[in-house]
Amino acid sequence: MSSVQGGAQEGQKAMGKPLQGIKAVEVAMWAFVPACGGMLADLGVDIVKVEPPRGDPLRGLSIGGMGKGAIDFSWESYNRGKRSVTLDLKHEEGRAVLYRLLEDADVFLTSLLPPARRAMGIDEDAIRARFPKLIYASGSALGPSGPDHEKGGYDAITFWARGGISSSLTEAEALHPVGPPGPAFGDTLSGAMLSGAICAAIAKRALTGEASSVDVSLLGTALWSMQRYVCQATADRVQKFPKPAADKPHNVLVGTYRTSDGRFLALCMLQADKYWAPFCEAAGRADLATDPRFADAAARRENISACYAEVTTLFASRPLAQWKDILSRQQGQWDVVQDVGEMKDDVQALANGYLKHVDCQDGTQIPMVGLPMVFDGEPLASTRSPELGANSDAVLAGLGYSEEQIIDLKVQGVVL
Repeated sequence: MSSVQGGAQEGQKAMGKPLQGIKAVEVAMWAFVPACGGMLADLGVDIVKVEPPRGDPLRGLSIGGMGKGAIDFSWESYNRGKRSVTLDLKHEEGRAVLYRLLEDADVFLTSLLPPARRAMGIDEDAIRARFPKLIYASGSALGPSGPDHEKGGYDAITFWARGGISSSLTEAEALHPVGPPGPAFGDTLSGAMLSGAICAAIAKRALTGEASSVDVSLLGTALWSMQRYVCQATADRVQKFPKPAADKPHNVLVGTYRTSDGRFLALCMLQADKYWAPFCEAAGRADLATDPRFADAAARRENISACYAEVTTLFASRPLAQWKDILSRQQGQWDVVQDVGEMKDDVQALANGYLKHVDCQDGTQIPMVGLPMVFDGEPLASTRSPELGANSDAVLAGLGYSEEQIIDLKVQGVVL
């Protein structure tokens, strides 16, 4: 186990990244759990990714409608900063290598379904029997208990569909339910939750000496994300909350409006009476604030159709650039509805390291989204993902395997 297990020595100062000195072994595929591993790698954890000889199936996956360029950004994003070792865990010698990897590890991280884990001898009971101080972390579709606990899933069906998110976004008469906004949307959120659980388990072990098993599921993360609606629906015995009519908002200062040049602005001025008059003044329509129909929140709700029409027409009268200047002169909260292609120029995203370029060590760079965590005023650095089996020889040598033994493992097909 790493020295972190027993807690930091008195007076010892942390060096480098927050979780530097922690080692994790990842036996996981696709996006959910690997995204967790990528986060931990940016936080300083040494992640050894164990892949089957053919590699994680995410490698080379072509996402429909997105094309396939030289850079696989799904792979790069979720496997940043890891070391790749190829092992056939169906082979006894492959499991023997894994066990040696785990001898000084702090965390075992997996996404394999329970039957596959049991078949390979890497289920929690088997691992705990050998390594009682190891944190056993799993990412599941539907949680570790219940009749469906061994069922597989993906973010589009488990997080997005079963979790109630798609239904909540879909209009009543729609021909199809609303789909996810992009690849691995639920995976990345669930991976972040799992990384938080692992960090808590690391802290618990440092404080108490007890090693935990932790599980985060796609379904659980969806419920957490939708908790306000889920709790209200449960209490009120409602199956689905209807989407409010776009032209009859509860508060005209909460919503989106189209500008004259076809862009959109999002307003979120929850304290309507506080911001209404200053907004109208800044927009050059002080008369709206003094109009008895719109004088306060109650009056505006009573005359919501007329008020909404006035505000909609007002925003449609000027282009985005003018509205950005106007809205900056009042205190209510607002922002531009941006396209993903605009994020590369977002000054805040760049200033805080949320979007950066990672060195490929060949004179080129690739864009990468950084963790939304800033430590001591500095964003965390990232490095590229590994090629398949790029670190197999070095890792095996570090475990004490001789060159002859490594060659023999390759001949047997245990290692690529």
